[in-house]
Amino acid sequence: MAHTHKICCSSEINQNDSCTSKSNSHQDNHCHDQGDKNNFDQHNSQPHKHNHDEDHDHNHGEMTNNSVLIVSLLLLFTGLILTHIVKAEWFVNNTLLQILWYGTAYLPVGFPVIKEAVELGGKGNFFNEFSLMAIATVGAFAIGEYPEGVAVMIFYTIGELFQEKAVNKAKGNIKALLDIRPKEATVYRNNKFVIVNPEDVKIGEKIQVKVGEKIPLDGQLLTNKGSFNTSALTGESKPSTFTQGDIVLTGMINLQNVIEIQTTKLYQDSSLAKILEMVQEASSRKATTELYIRKFAKIYTPIVFFLAVAVTILPTLFVENYEFKDWLYRALVFLVISCPCALVISVPLGYFGGIGAASKNGILFKGSNYLELMAKLDVVVMDKTGTLTEGVFKVQKVETSIDQHNFTQIVSAIEKQSTHPIAKAINETFPTDLIAQDVHEITGKGLKGVVNSTTALVGNTALLKQFDIKYPDVIDDIVESIVVVALENEYVGYITIADQIKVDAKSAITQMKDCGVIQTIILSGDKDSITQKVAKELAIDNAYGGLLPEDKVAKVEELKHTYPNSAIAFVGDGINDAPVLALSDIGIAMGGLGSDAAIETADVVIQTDQPSKIATGIRIARETRKIVIQNIVLALTVKIIVLILGAGGIANMWEAVFADVGVALLAILNAVRIQRMTFK
Repeated sequence: MAHTHKICCSSEINQNDSCTSKSNSHQDNHCHDQGDKNNFDQHNSQPHKHNHDEDHDHNHGEMTNNSVLIVSLLLLFTGLILTHIVKAEWFVNNTLLQILWYGTAYLPVGFPVIKEAVELGGKGNFFNEFSLMAIATVGAFAIGEYPEGVAVMIFYTIGELFQEKAVNKAKGNIKALLDIRPKEATVYRNNKFVIVNPEDVKIGEKIQVKVGEKIPLDGQLLTNKGSFNTSALTGESKPSTFTQGDIVLTGMINLQNVIEIQTTKLYQDSSLAKILEMVQEASSRKATTELYIRKFAKIYTPIVFFLAVAVTILPTLFVENYEFKDWLYRALVFLVISCPCALVISVPLGYFGGIGAASKNGILFKGSNYLELMAKLDVVVMDKTGTLTEGVFKVQKVETSIDQHNFTQIVSAIEKQSTHPIAKAINETFPTDLIAQDVHEITGKGLKGVVNSTTALVGNTALLKQFDIKYPDVIDDIVESIVVVALENEYVGYITIADQIKVDAKSAITQMKDCGVIQTIILSGDKDSITQKVAKELAIDNAYGGLLPEDKVAKVEELKHTYPNSAIAFVGDGINDAPVLALSDIGIAMGGLGSDAAIETADVVIQTDQPSKIATGIRIARETRKIVIQNIVLALTVKIIVLILGAGGIANMWEAVFADVGVALLAILNAVRIQRMTFK
């Protein structure tokens, strides 16, 4: 599915939040149609100006360049030295000179803020941090507190610059994905290799990749063998070996010999492009906490504005020696302290830091709402094949009442029409030149087709039952995965297939339970006997086998009623389990590398095949949640204390600067801590 989103990772971390995320309601499992969870409005990818009606990002570092900021700082500190240390009378006693001096220092840092306040005011948004800062600092000039007016704007600007750097740091792991986009492709045209833009390469063309180069497009390996660094896609640094016929992906780095690839997708449809698109969309889905904070800020800002007016006027009613200048100064301090920047900056930054940390560990979250839900995860439901098991099947036994070669050739011809791992195992073991016709899938049961004028049914026992075909009772007692076959509506034999449990599957279940997951469940389309065997070996709480896709949906709906206050995740391959991935509170795609359906359907993509990454995601989500709560408590506590002190005339403008910019800086530093943490 093509998309028109602009792929970018700007420093904007807040965008339009008009959609209602799953974090707002477990019943509203996606803010878009379940069939296309990746279908976002194009405007979400467009940069926009600050607008409190649209949740701006508070990133104003670009408003003032560093050199101008340094000039403002030098003028401020020189003025303070002349006043308090040198005590130069020519400066101290010359009001006009001080206005010109501090005004020159103020304009470069203050004008952009005042401009924003005026622009927002023109749109009907009078109550925002820009108007608060503008009124407070212009008022400081009006009552002769020039240095303090300048200091507020300078330190506010410094805080914004620090925030910009913090955002960039928090996005570092995600933005690194942009750096792996290949800039050119060497394609074979007119009997020679020519260098072109990857976007100009068509499906089916042959491309060449030299040692050290990145693969520019998804394709099938034509060379006998190749070794690739897949760390940019999987988070795993160890080399991966691929053989002729395997699919290799955009962004992989060729480590050995010159290789050739036949492209299978256009650049815009490649796995890397879809991952980058997912990263772009991550900033548009907000956590519940983030949404609440922004709503709080919109109500909070006008309230403190009118409180500041009250601090100025109401004392005339009960203060005997009322001094307008004194109470106006208190009100101005009150305004500076009340700016909600620390809250509105640190909360989304905390979540984005968590998304960056997860990306570093090979886990991609489609939004902070899913990161928040992951922190509350209580029930984990998993598919078996490809999630807990390797999904690499080997043929174990063939039992048939007809000629074995003829039997395996017919089965292989039918299975060539399927992408299921079992079908692949049969095709690899019994390659055939036979071509099946009129093949169609019977969901959850198998395939029906015609080979050499013979109608064949290939699938599980449910398929034979549907067509009222009798088979030996002993088949139901076979534990291994089994493919039963009927020709012309008569049972003729079976093939058994074996799969292996993943190396870290058992430790993954243990780690999830250590993280507080109360229920682990397997829902599998495989035989119930195999499913129960795997569940017992891995110490999984409950397991259900022999399920059709609609049965899995029904089970998850049942779990939602059983655990109404719990977040429920479903972990699957993102291809056969799309309906249940969409229904769950958190859909987690295991092994998203190369799986388009996984990237498009799931809310979280684990880029490796390691189920232990689920527990890693939970730990990252909970640490992120902890940091966000710390920032909220820090910001509110300090602001409330200094607000009271400011209204009482105890705190001055310098304390106000700390309460606003200082707290914001502390919150930012706390938010980026998660980037340095190690998650196993």
